[in-house]
Amino acid sequence: MPSVKLSNGVVINFDGSAQTLLEALERKKLEVNFHCREGYCGACRCKLVSGEVNYINEPLAFVRKGEFLPCCSVPVTDIEIEIP
Repeated sequence: MPSVKLSNGVVINFDGSAQTLLEALERKKLEVNFHCREGYCGACRCKLVSGEVNYINEPLAFVRKGEFLPCCSVPVTDIEIEIP
């Protein structure tokens, strides 16, 4: 079960009960901007400080190195992220 550490110190265990990282963050009442939930718009773009994620759906939005879209991804390893 990978853990998700946020820059503010909050740690979430990604146990698979949420389909995506965005859902897991929302369940913990963390505010993340989003629109489409499918990787089309890029509004949920976050910084991936460390670790690795896999995309459930390959995003169509532009994603720079060191960024990821939580709306369509899951952690593969323990990750550390920053939410803008």
